[in-house]
Amino acid sequence: MNVTVLGAGAWGTALSLVLKSGNHDVRLWGHRPALLQEIKANSENRTYLPGVPIPSDIILEPDLERAVHGADFIVMAVPSKGMRHIAAQLGTIVVPIVSVIKGIEFNTGLTMTSVLRDCIANAPVATLSGPTLAMEVARQIPTAVVTASESSDLNLIIQGLFHRPYFRVYTSRDLRGVELAGALKNIIAIGAGICDGLGFGDNAKAALITRAIVEIRRLGVACGAQPDTFSGLSGLGDLTVTCFSKLSRNRNFGERLGKGESIQHIVDTTPTVAEGYPTTLAAWQLATRLGIDVPIITEVHAMLYEGKNLMDALRDLTMRDSKSE
Repeated sequence: MNVTVLGAGAWGTALSLVLKSGNHDVRLWGHRPALLQEIKANSENRTYLPGVPIPSDIILEPDLERAVHGADFIVMAVPSKGMRHIAAQLGTIVVPIVSVIKGIEFNTGLTMTSVLRDCIANAPVATLSGPTLAMEVARQIPTAVVTASESSDLNLIIQGLFHRPYFRVYTSRDLRGVELAGALKNIIAIGAGICDGLGFGDNAKAALITRAIVEIRRLGVACGAQPDTFSGLSGLGDLTVTCFSKLSRNRNFGERLGKGESIQHIVDTTPTVAEGYPTTLAAWQLATRLGIDVPIITEVHAMLYEGKNLMDALRDLTMRDSKSE
């Protein structure tokens, strides 16, 4: 198949390699021509995936219209804040689009496939999510993911498109649940990183993860998701790896915050977006609108957007009224 990947960051580049290893014709689009030129000159994406060779037959295309022309399939791997802007330029596309972006749109509370539907009337949409550290995928370290759409036929197409000996793809019909699980876990990963930065141990992080999956599920179900989805790869699986891995952008963001760096300094000195930062605001707004109790998300929001002292936020979490599990 002719597959176009939109987004030349770590995840878009890694998935381009997965697709190329399946002998598909791959075009990789990025909004920064200089980055694409650098990839071509060095045969690697040194900004996002240093040390990983990029085959010369992956076509690097800086022009969006040329990138999607003739594509049989499109992979959306741009940051969530840029999704609507890019999708709005693809309004006439009719080929399937799979979003691999783990975020929620600010103000609207829409998931990424909902944004796609808002902008592109006739393209079938799906998501691909799970515990996926881009560097490990790029190095063909065994990984399992889940693809979700409302169409079983589309799920099977995506499964066949991406499935490799090192990249196992499961399917789900719970599109909303898979997307929300992947987005919300990034918020918790920032909280886990803050615990690391403050010098807390594994007990604290295990407690955080265990209680977090409860409130993630609560918010997801209120949005129409299936509860079991949050125990799967896009939920508990992704939450675990993102909270513990040194390769996790969101955990690293939180750790730096816990060590005393300012949010602005972290943002300014990090080439890759930590999706949990904007998602925290969107998720907090969504939970507030729905009247859903999300204490961990609320405290992370207070730390990131209200200037709340980190230790005060953690104390307020642990000193909540005692109750049964």
